[in-house]
Order: sequence, then structure tokens, then C-alpha cells
Amino acid sequence: METKVNEKMREKFNELYVGFSKLNREERLRRLVKMGALSVDDVGFLNAGSPMDIDLAEKFIENVIGYFPMSLGVATNFVIDQKPYIIPMAVEETSIIAAASKTAKWLREKGQIETEIFGTDILGQIQLAVVKDFLAFKSKIQVYKEQLIIQANKDVAAGLVRRGGGVNDIEIRHIKRPDGKDMAVVHVLANPCDAMGANIMNQICEYLKPKIENLTGEVVTMCILSNLVDSKVTRAKITVNQVDPELAEKIEEGSLFSQLDPYRAATSNKGVLNGIDPILIATGNDWRAVEAGIHAYAAKSGMYKSISKWKREGSRLVGIFEAPIVLGVVGGVTQLHPIAKMSLRMMGIESANELSRVCAAVGLATNLGAIRALTTVGIIEGHMKLHIQNLTLGAGAKEKEIPIVQKKLEEILLMTKRISLHNAIDVLRELRDGQVTNAHQETQV
Repeated sequence: METKVNEKMREKFNELYVGFSKLNREERLRRLVKMGALSVDDVGFLNAGSPMDIDLAEKFIENVIGYFPMSLGVATNFVIDQKPYIIPMAVEETSIIAAASKTAKWLREKGQIETEIFGTDILGQIQLAVVKDFLAFKSKIQVYKEQLIIQANKDVAAGLVRRGGGVNDIEIRHIKRPDGKDMAVVHVLANPCDAMGANIMNQICEYLKPKIENLTGEVVTMCILSNLVDSKVTRAKITVNQVDPELAEKIEEGSLFSQLDPYRAATSNKGVLNGIDPILIATGNDWRAVEAGIHAYAAKSGMYKSISKWKREGSRLVGIFEAPIVLGVVGGVTQLHPIAKMSLRMMGIESANELSRVCAAVGLATNLGAIRALTTVGIIEGHMKLHIQNLTLGAGAKEKEIPIVQKKLEEILLMTKRISLHNAIDVLRELRDGQVTNAHQETQV
């Protein structure tokens, strides 16, 4: 039944995707209403300039002075796990949304995106900087582990337990210090359900602190969640069918470069995050935590590597993304910020896991688009062509001047393969000097 529903949705979306990027803003909004991604009230809110009550800002942060508006757009053509999505993205960088939509269209026509999540638990750490006898400490914790879990679930995580989550396990790690002494770290693993879980995990760890101290006679020095959540990993897989062999080889070689060289890996992973971060911002999630977790996961082997891998399999190109993406769709900003709530509704997101899977899919797709561009036309042609609009505005072009300046900048880019704000300023100056000269000649006549 679900497959039939998704097929009907895909057919509807496919029709409405046609020409989407060529529409003006008003037409885009009408199209999104037809898709069911936006309501009439949402359109009214956006047309009013997304007005935000300053009192709401006071609830988010301290020393409030106002809001920082950021462009909100939508990436189109995404079909993830056979379900079509409109992807809201809040971002300042030109070309990210266009490149994501272009790659998603290629995948919609020639491939598929599949996702899954391994594990359920986030991770908290209770650190003991120095323990007198690590083996005795470990033995004592293991004896009372089940009792500690039961108490934490009863006194702190009862709400999570009612929703099917809560503390599931406690593990003990041994770290040898540079001074030769023993450090102990207690890992607390808990399922936060649809919350990101940072606050509740910190509460659980603080609750367990005195109990661990009383049981072991050792001193706890720190309690904090970890953003390296290798106990809950999101995986996305992209398969592109009937790929040109030369293109597939270039993408595979580009991927190998990012596996072997950390300098390239850093930029490759930034390309993945180009797809992930704008969704996190749009939905009010903690993008810094996700970035920290992804980068740490990328370095788990002892060498920093790309979190995406691309391989040829016969006539197919297959890409894999695997990293922790721990998100929330309940509590905090996600339920208070009107744009965050609208963004979640736009995607029809029903759980934190679904949002994590969507982020992984979009991140892997943007990575594919970047490698494809780098190994074919180069990054300049695609990125800078879209950047021309920003340069034109930055030079101070007025509405009637914009198309003329943009056309001239495109010609310069085609000839020189580079473009800058200085080019835009020079073109605008020449245009205005020419207009002044023409006006003066007409006056003389």
C-alpha cells in the first residue's frame, strides 16, 4: 500500500518539478502548495517576510538584539527510499541548492537513493581522570550495572522509557594517561527517541555521578554527552545505473583521492556537509554537534578520511555515506521556531531517524555533484556561473542593469575561466559611463 502511495506522490511531484527553477518566487510558492509541501498559511507567513516575535528570540539565546535572516530555498527532485521530498535548505552559499537539485534529477532518472540507520543509542561520558585501581573500579560497575540502569530510567529517563527509549547499557573504558596513571570513562548509552537527547543525557550522567562515586570510592571529574555517536550510525547509498565508463572511472578516482589524502578529504567532507548543514539550520537542529560527530568519525581509523566512497560496479556507480547524524524533531528550537516547524512539515518528516536519513541522502548527493563537476567541467564553470548574480549585486547594479552586467560577466568567465568582484565593478562602471556618454550626445543633438 505504501509503495503505491509513494508511486502516486512521485508522479505528482515529477509533473510539478518540470521547469521549477525557471519559475519566479510567486510561481514557486504556488507550485509548492500544489505539491502539498506548503500550506496557504505558510505562504502568507513567507510573503510577510517571515515575521518573528523578538520575545521568541529571548527564549533561544542571551543578550538578544535581533534576528539574522538567511535565504531559505528548496532543493527539488529528491526521491529517497522511494518517497519524494521537497528539501528546505537555509544557506548563504551560491550553487548549493541548484547543484543538489540537478544531481537529484539525474538520480531520479537514472538511479536510486536508499538509507538506513544502525543502532538506536546516543552516548554520554562520565570521566574519572585518575582511578587508583581500574580493575576493581570496572568490576564494581559491572556488578551494579543493571541496578544503575534501572535507577536512571526510573528517576531521570522515565519519559523516554514511556516512549520506548531510555538507558540501555553502560560500558567502561580504560585510557592510559601520559603520566602512566589510569583514567576511567563510563559510557552511558540511551535511546532518546525523537529528541536529539543532549540535555537528558547530561542529566542522566550527572544523576549517576554520585552513585558511581559511592560505589567505587573514586572521584568523577566530568559528565558530558559525546558527539562521536558510533553507537548510532546513518547510512545512505546511491546507485546510478548505466553510467558512462569514463565518468564512473573519474568519480571513483576522485573518491580514492579523498580516502588517501586528508587535505582532499577535508574539502570532500565539506561538500557532504553542504547538503546536510542547510537542512539542519532550516529545521533548528544543532549543526555544530553533527559536524563535530562527522569529522570525528572520519578520523576514527587514526587518519582523517572522506566519509563518502564511490565505486564502479559493472555499469553502475555506487556511493556510500556512513556517519553519525543525531537529530531531533521534538523539543527545543524545532518545535518553537516557526520556520523550523514549517521545514519539517514541508518534508513530511515523522521521526528523528527519518530526518537523519534524509540529511545523509542529500549530503551524499551533493558530494556526488561536486566530484562530478570537479572531474569534468571543473568547479569554476558551475559554481562561478551561479556566483555571477552575487557579484553583480555586490557591485551595486540596479534592477535594469543586472541582466546586462550578468551577460557581460558570463562572457568574461567563458574567455578567462575566472571572475571577481573587480570584474563586476569594471563592467558596471563601463555600462554607466556609456549611458552618460549616450545621454550627453543625445542632448547635443
